[in-house]
Order: sequence, then structure tokens, then C-alpha cells
Amino acid sequence: MEMLDLALRIFAGLALGAAIGFERQLRSRTAGVRTNALVSLGAALFVIMGAFSFDGSGADPTRVAAQIVSGIGFLGAGVIMKQGTSISGLNTAATLWASAAVGALAGGGMLLVAVGGTLAIVLSNILLRPLGRLLDRAGGAASREPVATEYEFVVRSSASAEVAVRSKVVAALQNPEFTVHSLAAADVADGVVELTATIVSHERNDSALEAAIADVIPVPEVTSVRWAAQELRGED
Repeated sequence: MEMLDLALRIFAGLALGAAIGFERQLRSRTAGVRTNALVSLGAALFVIMGAFSFDGSGADPTRVAAQIVSGIGFLGAGVIMKQGTSISGLNTAATLWASAAVGALAGGGMLLVAVGGTLAIVLSNILLRPLGRLLDRAGGAASREPVATEYEFVVRSSASAEVAVRSKVVAALQNPEFTVHSLAAADVADGVVELTATIVSHERNDSALEAAIADVIPVPEVTSVRWAAQELRGED
């Protein structure tokens, strides 16, 4: 019976962490299903180890949980990125920390509390996001600091003209407001290549990117151009 109970705790830690990560994966965040599932599972295993591995030795299983709380901070720090005055990844790091708490609850046998915690985490990530944006808009655009923005600029062209089109794209993005982080090419069909440029601007400036696009569109070998923008705020 004890082995069945332990197996249930392990499975609950894995499943609840995956449930938290599912919402993150849908939003294409750094830490998705696997990462949150492994964080929750690891926390559950550590708590189980502390509770059952040292019977009669006087060991305190709560010490293991305390180490999980501090240790998960190192993992969370790995997903926080600073670009200029903007910081991204804070919400992802907080979600990982909360996933560890859910795993610890599951490992300690508090399954109903762990399920409730999972629901609270998922609902917080879903429902508080639009509330935060509403508060941002209520504050007024003029009162906010410039928000760093990441642009994805995608150009399709014939494969035979890849070098020429690449040079044209690089030249078009030579703007003091832009920092080109990457430029990659991939074959998407016979004789068709797709160039994807990732650019970061210290503040959102769609007109500057549209001006760059205007320099690329007239190239005869270019078949399509598209772009997308993502503001790099303190929460992701």
C-alpha cells in the first residue's frame, strides 16, 4: 500500500507540473510542459526522500522542502533576461517556483492542496494577464517608459537569390534603433528559402521596421514579407 501511495505522489507531481507548463507552452514561453513537469516532479521526489529515506534517524523532512525553496531560485534566474532597461522572464521564473511548491505538496501527500494550487497558478497566469494590460492602458501611454520590443522579420524568396536577398535585408536593417540578434535561412519548399531576422529595439517603433520592409519588397525575387512584434515587459 505504501508503494502505491508513493507512486501516486510521484505521478501527481509530474501531472500537476505538466498542467502548469501546458499553459506556458501555449504562450511559447521559455519554460513549458517538460520544464515545469520536471521541476514539480523533482520537488516531489526530494520531499519523498526526506520523509521516507531516513526513518528513525531523526531527520526533519521539512529541511528538504526548505532547500527546494532556495534551490529553485537558481533555475529561475536562468530564465530572467535583462535587455537595456527592460527585464523579461520574471513571470516564468515565478511560475517555476510555484511549480516546485506544487510538487512539494504532492510529495508530502497533500494532493488536494496541490491540485488547488495548480488551478490557482494556471488561473493567475490566464486571468491576471488581461488585468495587468488593462491597468497599463489606464495609466496612459505618456506616463510609461519606453518598452523594448523584439521584432521577427520574415522574408521568402527564390533560393537562387538567397545571397542577394540576405544582403538586402541586412542593409535594410542598418538602423541605429535596431539590434540584429539573429539572421537564419531555411528551405521551406523546392527552390524557396525563408530568411528570418530577429531584431530588438529599445522602444517600439513599427514605422522604422516598415521602412526597412519597404526597401526589401521591391526586390523581384522576394515573394512574401511579414513581421511580428513582441514587447519585452517585466512580466512575460
